[in-house]
Amino acid sequence: MKGKITVHPYRPELKQEWDDFVEQSNNGTMFHLQRFLDYHPSGKWDFDHLMFREGDRLVGVVPGGRNAKNEFWSPLGASYGGIVTMDTSFERCLRIVDACLEHLQKEGYSDAYLIPPPLIYSRNYSQHVEYAQLYRKADFELHYISHAIDLKRGADFLSGFDATARKTTRKILREKEIEIKESTDYATFHRILTENKLRHGVRATHSLEDLLRLHELMPDKLRLNLVYHRGEPIAGSLLFLTNSKVVLCFYNMLLYEYEHLKPIYLVMYETCRWAVEQGYEWVDIGVSQDTKSADPMTPSLGLIEFKERFDARGILRSTFHHAL
Repeated sequence: MKGKITVHPYRPELKQEWDDFVEQSNNGTMFHLQRFLDYHPSGKWDFDHLMFREGDRLVGVVPGGRNAKNEFWSPLGASYGGIVTMDTSFERCLRIVDACLEHLQKEGYSDAYLIPPPLIYSRNYSQHVEYAQLYRKADFELHYISHAIDLKRGADFLSGFDATARKTTRKILREKEIEIKESTDYATFHRILTENKLRHGVRATHSLEDLLRLHELMPDKLRLNLVYHRGEPIAGSLLFLTNSKVVLCFYNMLLYEYEHLKPIYLVMYETCRWAVEQGYEWVDIGVSQDTKSADPMTPSLGLIEFKERFDARGILRSTFHHAL
């Protein structure tokens, strides 16, 4: 007889057990870790993280919580959420999904929205949880198109760049007019980030205090690279080391008066070079939506074309919806 799946709310004293489970899981990321979610000020979100046990054994977790519409969202205050499990059977995943939906319904939620990481984040490719949700009649609220670079070429990754990107990158490396270095100067990077975002009429997701807090909580999960021209920082990239498979370029930013030096080409080269060296399999360069469009699914064709110069492929970031 299969063990019953029980559900209980996360408590702070279970932080180590939760984070250990996520780090060892098949589909967990840094965004599922409590030490990541701890960067948010207390009370900013109405968190209601859930843990799933089979007997005494922890078999699943889902970070998330309640919004103003009485909906359960996973994640809240992060990029990816959804149900995290080990590399386990479909039957167990179905029991976890059933227990989750039953619990949320009993807690009075009207709907549940879960945004799992794309398939490339799974250590062993499996979509048992996603299929279990669809079998239980989940529909989709949104699909976003993200782009990621497959590092299967290893040290020969540059051969996957298109001719323009290869030529531009080699010229930068040969002439050495700009250089890239790892840094902890988050204040300078945030200034570049703020100026870049203002150019597009938007605000950065993270304040400087947010970035400093994240660096304090998880220095092993962040890597900041700055690009310099004659000693002056002109561009930068903040990498989130999401799990053992995927590096996420959360921010690639430049000062536009230096756009002619093409610093983002150097950023992309160095990101791929370093990721290959460290044994990662993918570089995720983020969603590619037209943020000014009324339809949030509208693709930014220019941005996609630029990403494709670096051998990036489209991957779906989907929101599963359950009417409870």
